Amino acid sequence: MPLLSIEPPLLNSANPWCSTREDLEALYLCPNTGAVTTRTSLLHGFPHDDSIHQHAFFSTQSQTSTTAPDYTISGKEYPASLNTLGYSPTPLDTYLTWIEQIVTASPNAKPKPFVVSVTGSPQHVAECYTRVAALAARLHIPLAVEVNLSCPNIANKPPPAYSGDALKEYLDALKDIPRTVPLGLKTPPYTYAGQFKTLIDTLRGAGTQIDFLTATNTLGSCLVLGNEGARQYQPLLPSAAGTGIGGLAGEPLHPLALGNVATLRQMLNEHAGLHDIDIIG
Repeated sequence: MPLLSIEPPLLNSANPWCSTREDLEALYLCPNTGAVTTRTSLLHGFPHDDSIHQHAFFSTQSQTSTTAPDYTISGKEYPASLNTLGYSPTPLDTYLTWIEQIVTASPNAKPKPFVVSVTGSPQHVAECYTRVAALAARLHIPLAVEVNLSCPNIANKPPPAYSGDALKEYLDALKDIPRTVPLGLKTPPYTYAGQFKTLIDTLRGAGTQIDFLTATNTLGSCLVLGNEGARQYQPLLPSAAGTGIGGLAGEPLHPLALGNVATLRQMLNEHAGLHDIDIIG
C-alpha cells in the first residue's frame, strides 16, 4: 500500500526528542512537520540506564563537544552527534495511548500521520503491528509502522538489517498478518555494494511486503574522545560495553545517508516487485 501523504515533506526521526507525550504533541502541532515519528519502542519497554545510555554533540572543526542534555544547542555550533542510546523505556501501548489522546485533544489541528517506530523479536514486532493497526481503525488520521532493525548500540545484538537471514525472520513473522497500515523498515547506513544487494535480494525473496524504507539510522562503531578535564583523551560517552563506541549522526553522516537513499532508490526501481517501495530519507 502507498506510504502516507507527508506535507510538508518533513518529519522527525525516531530519537530522544520524541520520547514523551509532550514531545509528540509539540511535533504534531508544529506547522513545519508533515508527519510525526515516535521514538522506537518495544512491547514492554527498553531497560534504559542513564549511566550508560547517553548522547553528546560535537564539532570536528572546532574540536569541541558537550554532553549537556540541552535540547536547544545550536546545530551550527555542534553539527554532529554521537549516542550510546538504546530504545525508549516507554512501552508501545503507552505511545499508542498518547497518540490517541493527542489526536482527540486537537480536533482543529491539521491532521498528519504518525509513524510508530517499533522493534523487538520477530514475534513481538508482529504483535506491535497488530496493535498499531487496531488503533488506526479508531482514528481519523493515518498511521504507519516502522520496524527499526538498525540500532548499532545493542550489546550482542547486531542490527538485523545487515543480515539477510536475520531480516528474513522478521519478514516471515509479518507476512501472514492482515495488512491495514503501511509497513516499513528502518535501515542502517550501508557502506558497500554487497550490503545493498543483501537487502534487495531478501526483499525480493519475501515478495512485496514492505511499503517504505527509512534511510538511515546512525553509523555504528564510532568514537569521540573528550577534549577537556578528566575526559580528555578518554571516550566522551559511556556505553554498555565500556568502550564509549556508539552511533554517529548529523553533518558527518549526511553524505553517506544521501548515498544510501540514492542507491536504494536506483536498486528498488530495477525490480518490478520493489519499485513501489517509498523511501523516507
